[in-house]
Amino acid sequence: MCDPNNWPDFFAQVPRVVVRDPLARLLGSVEGGLIEYGYEDAVALAGHSCPTVAAAYWLTVCALHALYRGDTPVRGVIRVDVQGLAHEGVAGVQAAVISLITGAAPASGFRGIAGKHRRADLLEFGVRIPAAFAFTRLDTGDAVYAQAQLVSVAAHPDCQPLLRDCLAGIADDAEAARLGELWQARVKSLLLEYGDDHEVFQVWPVLGERVN
Repeated sequence: MCDPNNWPDFFAQVPRVVVRDPLARLLGSVEGGLIEYGYEDAVALAGHSCPTVAAAYWLTVCALHALYRGDTPVRGVIRVDVQGLAHEGVAGVQAAVISLITGAAPASGFRGIAGKHRRADLLEFGVRIPAAFAFTRLDTGDAVYAQAQLVSVAAHPDCQPLLRDCLAGIADDAEAARLGELWQARVKSLLLEYGDDHEVFQVWPVLGERVN
């Protein structure tokens, strides 16, 4: 288990999300089936913290809030459609984070028990939708589109040359440390300063439309 003291301090300031997982409750995995996820869980899954991972985490939280309106989201009964292809761009990375929280999985996912609690085929890539993602509640049919516009949260101008030098193996320790600081400063700004900015994190209802 990762030591929380090893994470950047701002990770602890990012709001967390609690979901109810009926399968986890059925199998006695956690009391009441309640599972809490934080940004550090997304980072541990991806192996790094970056705007792509941060956007996937926070978009999922925003989408679940919109779908459940104050109720506890139910993991495993949410379908996720992805506009991008799994092997192109960052769609696959972001889908993995979304899958962690929602339980939605591609064909390789859990196939259920006696026809119930199936997670496989609840996540599909390459769907023709007008946003990066669509989240749909299987119990009610309610759905929202979601996407992040990160261009307004620009990286520090020193990031690109520092990254180039680090990848080329010519940066010294101080320069490498500086890159990490600047990189995480952008992630912090994205999550804590722009988390409520609806121009950056865009979630809107699917009204009378099918998402696939």
